[in-house]
Amino acid sequence: MTGRILRRMLTLAALAATALGGFVAPAQSGEEVNVYSYRQPFLVEPLFNAFTAETGIEVNTIFAKKGLIERIAHEGRNSPADVLLTVDIGRLTEAVARDIAQPVNSEIVLANIPATHRDPEGNWFGLTRRARVIYASNERVQQDTITYEELAEPQWRGRVCIRSGQHVYNLALFASMIAHLGEDGAKTWLEGLRTNLARQPSGNDRQQVRGVYSGECDVAIANTYYMGKMQTNQDEPEQQDWARSVRILFPNSDTRGTHVNLSGMVLARHAPNHDNALKLMEFLSSSEAQRIYAEVNFEYPVNESVAWSERVSSWGDFSADTIALSSIAELRSRASALVDEVGFND
Repeated sequence: MTGRILRRMLTLAALAATALGGFVAPAQSGEEVNVYSYRQPFLVEPLFNAFTAETGIEVNTIFAKKGLIERIAHEGRNSPADVLLTVDIGRLTEAVARDIAQPVNSEIVLANIPATHRDPEGNWFGLTRRARVIYASNERVQQDTITYEELAEPQWRGRVCIRSGQHVYNLALFASMIAHLGEDGAKTWLEGLRTNLARQPSGNDRQQVRGVYSGECDVAIANTYYMGKMQTNQDEPEQQDWARSVRILFPNSDTRGTHVNLSGMVLARHAPNHDNALKLMEFLSSSEAQRIYAEVNFEYPVNESVAWSERVSSWGDFSADTIALSSIAELRSRASALVDEVGFND
């Protein structure tokens, strides 16, 4: 991390601490914008550096794995936050539910981001897409196509690895199953999937692929971008072996489409640098930023004019589920209840 970026992050941290203490943060001098980010610094710094080079607007960043939505809500009108970057439709809609977002009606953003990947009211916008797919053993799984429904069938008994059913990534997938199968059908499917698990759900997505590598299971449910993270991991080269042991199958791609989720952005309700925040959001939706963002994160751009990266393209083509993610978001709470009802994590 550069000294300049560190200083900016420390400055924003000080402003946030002042706001939490109940004092109004001082007016910002110069051209800048404040970002609260659930995305790690190395994933977003290339974007912010390009934005600053183009506009002269400095980007201050706070990163945290959790709690940023609650923090902005607690800070209230004194919050220095201008833009929130987060992952998963659940967290985007949570920001709206906690009343920390405000609508954006930018012609540039609306033109760049398809309607299926943004809130109808303009309160949140997708930036990149990730598919929830099957990582299949190269040695023990011969088929090249699969469906989500199939994973609940007897031939997969004791062969499936997945993280907690209550994790936001899985809740979105399970909500999509409710949308397609109805609540009763989704519950029956969840029961079958639970029966077919090789172990109790635990760990992150990469640990599920490790389970396939070790022979503990034959297929794992995980997001696409983890393939890129494992393939390029120089700090833990054993993860490259995990990646080589599997291939990605895109469920239901030949029929209704593979479930896709988002990373996205929100304009903070009390953004002190509103105009600069809007400029940043417009930039993040642009072809230039979408290309950078998708390549660094091994994800799919939401801007349909931007080509997939070479690595991402190598995993294969697929058709995405066309159900609007705003509809999926409405079913997440019921999906969570079904997870508990069937004892999925037990």
